[in-house]
Amino acid sequence: MARQKQVKRKKNAINGWLVLDKPYGITSNEALGKIKRIFSPQKVGHAGTLDPRASGLLPVAFGEATKTVPFVMDGRKVYRFEVTWGTETNTDDTEGEVIATSDVRPDAPSISDVLGEFVGTIMQVPPKFSAIKIAGERAYDLARDGEEVELEARPIDVHRLDLVECPDENRAVFEAECGKGTYVRALARDLGRRLGTCGHVTELRRLLVGPFGEEDLVEFEDLVDAAEEQEEGAGVEALVSEFILPVRDAMDALVEVPVSLDDAAKIRKGMAVLLRGRDAPLNTDVAFASHADVPVAIGSVEKGRFQPSRVFHL
Repeated sequence: MARQKQVKRKKNAINGWLVLDKPYGITSNEALGKIKRIFSPQKVGHAGTLDPRASGLLPVAFGEATKTVPFVMDGRKVYRFEVTWGTETNTDDTEGEVIATSDVRPDAPSISDVLGEFVGTIMQVPPKFSAIKIAGERAYDLARDGEEVELEARPIDVHRLDLVECPDENRAVFEAECGKGTYVRALARDLGRRLGTCGHVTELRRLLVGPFGEEDLVEFEDLVDAAEEQEEGAGVEALVSEFILPVRDAMDALVEVPVSLDDAAKIRKGMAVLLRGRDAPLNTDVAFASHADVPVAIGSVEKGRFQPSRVFHL
């Protein structure tokens, strides 16, 4: 019997951002796989992994938006998380084994009194079950193999840490605004120790990543329902129009330098151009050039000249 030839699905040229509300219980890569099946994009990636036991904001970049991923990942993040007192686990969340217990249950005033110690630039020892590499190996792989994992403390930035509520004596809910590299699980662990007890994260939800917030969230079920409503072979144009944000939304924090049509053409060829206008910056490490509100390139400005480093094809 002749083998039936498999027809490859056409890849779609999509540029922009999908701000997914990742459901609890699946990995970020599993969520990405589902999105690939819906959009069949030529190029896609996500900015900032969420654990399977966490939910919330997962920015997904399509096409030319992948060039702006670092600016999203380097932005501030906001998490809302629940800590359960009395037990500490080896993973600092519900997935691990209990390694310490305590009968102490801190009250709201006691918790509020110590929060200031965890704000600012502080030193944090990452969880042993983390993606940090030790001699080329992921810490969580070593820990799962039973090896003793020793991670060094490193500086992190916590811009805000608020006590939201204490539902009962065993639990407290917090909201943290923090910089890149902060482990919320480690915050919970260290809060418990500082309060003379033990603690681990029992719920975690991400509310903000860089320029993207709750108002941008797309629930996965809404995306699936919309995809199923599309007629067979109708393409993904309607989905893109409804759910995909522009590439430039990821660069809100960067200096924008508008350029002429002629200069835009030169920049796309990798050429530097002299910026015009009294408001044009003289020097800046990172900026993006645009023409008619469309991003042309990411680059730097030195002595009034824009030098492209990554060019957009939009």
